[in-house]
Amino acid sequence: MSDLHEISAVQLRDSLRSGEISARETTAHFLARIAERNPLLGAFITVTAEQAMADAAAADARYARLRKSSAAAPAGGTAKDLPLLHGMPLAFKDLTDVAGVVTTHGSAALDHKPAPTDGAVVAVLKAAGVISLGKTQVPEFGLTAYSENRIAPPSRNPHAPSRSSGGSSGGSAAAVAGGLLPFAPGSDGGGSIRIPAAACGLVGLKPGRGLVPSGESSADPAGLVVAGPLARSAADAALLLDALVPSPGSSYLDAVAQEPRPLRIGVSLDSPWSAAFPFTPEQEALAALRAGRDMLEHAGHAVTEADIRYDNRYPDAFTTAWTAAVGTARISPHREALLTPLTRTFRRRAQQRSASKLNESLAFLRQFTRDTIAQYGAWDLMLMPALAQTPRPVGWFTGATHGDERWPAAAWAGDADDDYRRQCEFAPWSSMVNVCGLPAVTIPVYWTRGQPGEGLPMGIQLVGPKGSELLLLQVAAQLGF
Repeated sequence: MSDLHEISAVQLRDSLRSGEISARETTAHFLARIAERNPLLGAFITVTAEQAMADAAAADARYARLRKSSAAAPAGGTAKDLPLLHGMPLAFKDLTDVAGVVTTHGSAALDHKPAPTDGAVVAVLKAAGVISLGKTQVPEFGLTAYSENRIAPPSRNPHAPSRSSGGSSGGSAAAVAGGLLPFAPGSDGGGSIRIPAAACGLVGLKPGRGLVPSGESSADPAGLVVAGPLARSAADAALLLDALVPSPGSSYLDAVAQEPRPLRIGVSLDSPWSAAFPFTPEQEALAALRAGRDMLEHAGHAVTEADIRYDNRYPDAFTTAWTAAVGTARISPHREALLTPLTRTFRRRAQQRSASKLNESLAFLRQFTRDTIAQYGAWDLMLMPALAQTPRPVGWFTGATHGDERWPAAAWAGDADDDYRRQCEFAPWSSMVNVCGLPAVTIPVYWTRGQPGEGLPMGIQLVGPKGSELLLLQVAAQLGF
């Protein structure tokens, strides 16, 4: 089986559990893919090849022991005793602690020391049997919708390497879309799973608040950050979600192929960012929305226009909550100059902001949540474009130079506020889903040259009520993804 990176994650998992292929063979294959493709894609900051091969050998030894103890069972009889993701390779965002591996947080201003313990998501997935191949590229502290920083080459889009893979799970998305990983966990505090999934042509699921272990942020006063899967299909995403949310007696993967009932779906271009940053969606974004709407209607769903009204105070309140943690990050004063302009600017503002201002913003966001969920409640799901623009060129947000020769000294030439404005205009339908704590999925329904895999991917976002993760994946599967 020479093309392991071309088969689905579900097929790969089944081959590992049946003994058709070993964990060492699988790990070696994907490490070779990383060695070959990562210099172009910049998906990984750190590759832990030696530890990965040792972990794979341990997984194979466990498989051999189980096989020996059940020698009288039919072939594959050991599968039920194996962890769900036995031998499956993946990698973690470099915002998430993996024991013994440096967590850079994408920042040159921090001391880069190995983490003493695994983070919550890492611990859950290691218990499910995965083999970690390393740490993937992120923006500094996960703050931006692109994955570029001052410590490693920028993460690039496998479909067009001059374009960004999005952020903040951009390295993970590039790795999955580029065949360096079968799937990957991401985290999402304002669109950080859905933005790179849409940019790279993947299915990206942001679960609702509280369903899975918390993401990378321990200072998240608005409860914005959640962990979820980046995958090439709804079935692959369901498999990873099963590992993130172990539940005896039920399985997202087993149920994902079931046809959902006919749904009432509201379609809207309204955004809470429009008042602060008026924007016009590109034609490619509107074409993706039309394509998604046509697919949904063909599948039997009723799609109607929805007029959603958002409070104009949202942009300031969200920005206050989103940047609160960077103000408390432990950074030596003499190293603050190493921060990117955007991080440095928002860190200074967070430190100057009063506690009452933060509390006022959090109170507003709670009311915003109640108002928005009440409006969305008129429909089963909400539909909107995933992005307002095609994937942006590398360096477009920051004005940075990322040439092959000049990257280590890349200069951020742009203004921090202009950078932030560009991000909000690029992804204006993401952050309010985090504020409301709702599940959402992005689906790559459109390609700019008309055929799957040709040109740049563009997608739709579906937002559901609390507890609708399975329904969202079922709709994605129903549409052929």
